[in-house]
Amino acid sequence: MLIRGLIEEDFVNYKKASMFIVFPTCTFKCEKDCGIKCCQNSEVAKSAAIEIDTKILVDRYINNPITHAIVCGGLEPIDSFDDLLELVKLVREKTDDDIVIYTGYNKNEILKEIRILREFPNIIIKFGRYLPGHKPHLDHILGVNLSSMNQYATRIENEKWIRRENLW
Repeated sequence: MLIRGLIEEDFVNYKKASMFIVFPTCTFKCEKDCGIKCCQNSEVAKSAAIEIDTKILVDRYINNPITHAIVCGGLEPIDSFDDLLELVKLVREKTDDDIVIYTGYNKNEILKEIRILREFPNIIIKFGRYLPGHKPHLDHILGVNLSSMNQYATRIENEKWIRRENLW
């Protein structure tokens, strides 16, 4: 799988010590929507992509006694959905630890991907684009501040989803 970075012990993006995986691509939808350059991850997009075997990532996570969750973020994990899904499947073969996915997409934009991810326990998705000028707010599921009031996290297996267009 391609990544742009890896923090093996992250204490910033989730309430539990986590492995943070920086996903490699993004369409920069936040900037397109607001019309200004505002992405905190713009420099990440310029860094070299790293090829790493997904099984090696999972083994490194499993063998680290400090971490108790995996956070997928960086650029946009949903834009690398095949790699994200492979990671989730391999992690679930070893543990039911939380997997947190930071996305700038809104829920209705990724219903197909959510349907697939709902098959796995303990998946948390942080939804919503970054909107400049908002005050940060504490998200109680993540246990961290999010940058915009429209951003929120949910455990997708607990969410009551509306049946639409035969997606469920």
